Amino acid sequence: MRVLIAGAGIGGLAAALSLHAAGIEAQVVEAAREFLPLGVGINLLPHAVRELTELGLADELSAAGIPTAELVYHDRFGSRIWAEPRGVAAGYRWPQYSIHRGELQLRLLAAVKRRLGAAAVRTGLAVERFEQTGAEVRVALRDRATGALDEVSADVLVGADGIHSAVRAALHPGEGPPRWNGVHMWRGVTEGEPFLTGRSMIMAGSNLTAKFVAYPISRAAERRGRAAINWVAEVRLHDGATVAPESWDRRGRLEDVSPHFAAWRFPWLDVPALIAGASAIFEYPMVDRDPLPWWSAGRVTLLGDAAHPMYPIGSNGASQAILDARVLAWHLAHLAHLAAAASPEAALAGYEAARRPPTSALVLANRAMGPERVMALVEQRAPRGFARIEDALSRDELEEIARSYKAAAGFQIEELNARPSWSVEPREPARAHAHAAAPAG
Repeated sequence: MRVLIAGAGIGGLAAALSLHAAGIEAQVVEAAREFLPLGVGINLLPHAVRELTELGLADELSAAGIPTAELVYHDRFGSRIWAEPRGVAAGYRWPQYSIHRGELQLRLLAAVKRRLGAAAVRTGLAVERFEQTGAEVRVALRDRATGALDEVSADVLVGADGIHSAVRAALHPGEGPPRWNGVHMWRGVTEGEPFLTGRSMIMAGSNLTAKFVAYPISRAAERRGRAAINWVAEVRLHDGATVAPESWDRRGRLEDVSPHFAAWRFPWLDVPALIAGASAIFEYPMVDRDPLPWWSAGRVTLLGDAAHPMYPIGSNGASQAILDARVLAWHLAHLAHLAAAASPEAALAGYEAARRPPTSALVLANRAMGPERVMALVEQRAPRGFARIEDALSRDELEEIARSYKAAAGFQIEELNARPSWSVEPREPARAHAHAAAPAG
């Protein structure tokens, strides 16, 4: 079986590694002409870290990222609302990591080239169109340097080409642009002194008005006694405001973001100084797309942001793309072991049945603010601050909001720790898999 993956982001590269580990040939094509460490910090939740660990990348993550120790919510005055341990400290068998998105992508790319060969990733090629013949998919790729068209054939085409996916647009023409919710984000990385535990992730304010997120992302900086602090400043703009389309490298201006957070000086973090200290500021609108009624058509399917772009709430974007990659490889490889007649179409249908319902639900949960609802409730009930959080929000409410989101996102502690592996060894006899259950999302 030959699988062509459009898109060399985190999801596409994880898919290539997962397919290769299961004995399936994978080729990745990427529209960008070169790989640059774009973006800023992201979080990898324990369910995604488990999958990368099973792909043999535990040392890569440990060498680069910060194992997040706790997540702490605050109001806009810096008062603590709620804190919970994260990763191993919470009882997971795997850490949660905060890491620079570009560094993670480059490490995944290096692993793909080591394992699959340098020719497994081709750059500067954008999907222009494709057609299915019944036995294969023929894909026309436009060379962005020369303009020439190159046609390749594969048994399966996977669109992992992001929120502006060409594959998705071909499957669902006329969908239109992503949906903006009125929140604009400015992001940056600032080196400074560690705050709280040194491995804390904090959120302050609420996305009803303004919210600030900060967490360290560099093990190298930590070894020097410093912290490379990723920060996100979110502001809900007035009705009628417009913003430019989202892009990984759109530069923002300090004078646009700093007035919204000028008074946000907490005993443990100086927010204005953190914003001002960034070497570069990037801006993005907070956008997503409506859940799709279907992802797969014959031998073509979607993965990651191409399938289910979601608001960056709950730290789930990259994590869900990695889960997609692993479940896709499981279905393409595992079903073939169990039944020689299993078709790629059947495998893609199984993949979609496992992943589309939970990710669609997660898109909607993030629109409802996910676990960050606690911050909105506090802002509504105690707009001038609080002396005791119990006067604004009960512990039962806090715990239920956190529990329900973990369930929706698929990282409840006991279930994740006990779930069978999604790894499928190449050429393993079918009887060795007789006990394994299909991935449930």
